[in-house]
Amino acid sequence: MFEFLLALVTAGTIGVLLIPLLRTRLAGTSRLDNDLAIYRDQLAEVERERAAGSLSETDAASARTEIERRILAAAEKDAPERQPKPDAALHRLLPPVLCLLIPALALGLYLKIGQPGLPSAPFIPHTGRPAAPADQGPSLAQQIATLRERLKQAPDDPDLLSALGELLTQKADGVVSQPAVEAFQKALAKQPGDARAQFYLGLHESQAGDSKAALKRWLDLEAQSPDDAPWLAMLRAEIDRVAKQANLDPLAIKPDRRPPAPPPAAPAAPPMASGGMGMPQPTPEQREAMAKMSPAERQQAIRGMVDQLEAKLRDAPPGQPADRDGWLRLANARRVLGDAPKAAEAFAKADALKPLDPRQLADWAEVEVRQIQPGAAPSPEAVAVLTRLEQAEPDNGLALFYLGAASFAHGDKADAARRWKKLLALLPPDAPIRKMLEEKIKQAE
Repeated sequence: MFEFLLALVTAGTIGVLLIPLLRTRLAGTSRLDNDLAIYRDQLAEVERERAAGSLSETDAASARTEIERRILAAAEKDAPERQPKPDAALHRLLPPVLCLLIPALALGLYLKIGQPGLPSAPFIPHTGRPAAPADQGPSLAQQIATLRERLKQAPDDPDLLSALGELLTQKADGVVSQPAVEAFQKALAKQPGDARAQFYLGLHESQAGDSKAALKRWLDLEAQSPDDAPWLAMLRAEIDRVAKQANLDPLAIKPDRRPPAPPPAAPAAPPMASGGMGMPQPTPEQREAMAKMSPAERQQAIRGMVDQLEAKLRDAPPGQPADRDGWLRLANARRVLGDAPKAAEAFAKADALKPLDPRQLADWAEVEVRQIQPGAAPSPEAVAVLTRLEQAEPDNGLALFYLGAASFAHGDKADAARRWKKLLALLPPDAPIRKMLEEKIKQAE
């Protein structure tokens, strides 16, 4: 219908523009009019000369007779040319015919081989990455189509529904669209413990502006997740990001939030009275006062103690030996409080004094991956720590997963698949991450 209206408007516009041309009539091609004008001038000149006395009556009569003879001769020669020539009529009709015919042919050709219903493509900035090889495997659209076909056979399979929702989100550039939401909701109805569906539904709530609902969903998922869940670091990073953006305190939403498991206790530090850099410990009176505080007030008091420790470490006298154990205690305290950037800074300062052992590297790697935005590649700082962790512990799941993600982001899909396959072999059969990892391996291969 739209194409027909377009053709109608185009034809009408051209027709209006052609009206003056069609109204113009082609006069007969003759020299008589020009000759008569000349002869009239000559007759007038003869009369002026006769009146002035420069020409006699006899000469004037002869001149008039000659001019009249020429007029008659010119009229006889012009008679056959007074009818329009056939090619003149063609020249008159050709412009309007071409003006109507060419747009009509162009529109007909476009409607035949073009795609007028195709929406415009969004602008996608050039990323500078090399073009993917032709044998990179099925495209995103093909994977979605394959999942839809499989869902026709098993419409209630929660794993397939959750995988479909994730692919639809990837297709929408990270936006959890309504079809993806419906897939995740169906998956969650069939399998309430589906971590992937819970995460993406929370992301949808965050994108819709309901940050509080997103945080509540994610905090519940965090409480249900085992300590070694590979998705836990990314989940906590999203909780921190959304909480800061919305100016919300996760503890106000879930006062009994379980903090990250603390590392084994470090050796006892000298008491503050002796000038040591140990973690400030509350007095019995302070502990009693903290017991009466609300969870938010208690958390604020603990943060104040940690800030005091950091201030003492930074303000240490120049001649005093650096307190590596103090920086490690500060790093672990920041890690437990969920302050990943400051925890990473403290780990780096402790590592500069003496290289960290594998357990400490694992804690440092955890706070580095917490800062990775969803869908983004690990930062160079995170890759450096994870590489050291993998060298120390080749079977470390955190290092295998995120180093694989880094390789995939840089185009080394073979290395990504190698690491992810190794991690998949280490996971228990009922690990919730297995399905997601298998999809990533397919993409890499």
